[in-house]
Amino acid sequence: MNLAEKRVAVLGAGKMGGILVKAFLEKQLLSPALTTATVQHEERASALSKKLGIPVGTDNAAAAKDADIVFICVKPQAVAGVAEEIRSSARPEQLVISVAASVPTSQIENALGSKVPVVRAMPNTPCVIGLGMTALCKGQHAGTRELEIASALFAVVGRTVVVDEKHMDAVTGLSASGPAYIYIILESLAEAGVKVGLPRDVATLLAAQTTLGAAGVVLETGDHPALLKDAVTTPAGCTIDGILELEEGKLRVTLIKAVVKAAQRAKELAYSG
Repeated sequence: MNLAEKRVAVLGAGKMGGILVKAFLEKQLLSPALTTATVQHEERASALSKKLGIPVGTDNAAAAKDADIVFICVKPQAVAGVAEEIRSSARPEQLVISVAASVPTSQIENALGSKVPVVRAMPNTPCVIGLGMTALCKGQHAGTRELEIASALFAVVGRTVVVDEKHMDAVTGLSASGPAYIYIILESLAEAGVKVGLPRDVATLLAAQTTLGAAGVVLETGDHPALLKDAVTTPAGCTIDGILELEEGKLRVTLIKAVVKAAQRAKELAYSG
């Protein structure tokens, strides 16, 4: 799949949009000559253009006019407005990829007003170092080909998975919000290390690498986390005492409730957006 020949417009090159376009260009997945982006303010556009080596402007309609692939990377409440801005040039040959949380593909399709293939993506912030997790789902007019293109793009910044759109709010509550939960766990483990006498930098390194290693084992082996936990937990050893404290503190149920609450909020945003 030669995406370097595709004309691409990234509308809203802010936090996530900026991460994506930078990664696509650095990995030479896209051609700088055929890639453009937009931001809200002229000053930001000029600075970003120099940084990325591509045209960056403030006119969404102009950027999307001749694009083969259009990324919509604005905040959820601005998606409908941006879709209406590019409505006049939208065509079935284009692919529109939205990374806005909670906004259903049907809403984007209605705003575009034509049978444009729309793929919805939910990436997370570890995309910035190529360790992201992105869930993808297709709209009414998108097919396997469009999903393959989106998967190829997001694979540059991490792993991808295709889900039914009904699961996207759950994805938001788990993997999109998940890094924040992990940071709290990491911070707590590091604080515990300090409490038992470790220097803070050593405690933070131990906590972070341990988390990374444990996640890597799950991904590499495919084993259930409970099975891997049991392998660490020796009879009458240290680990089981720690696990008992976690169970008493209801860490397990608290994390479950956090994901459920975030997913519920994502659903609310979809209806209020």
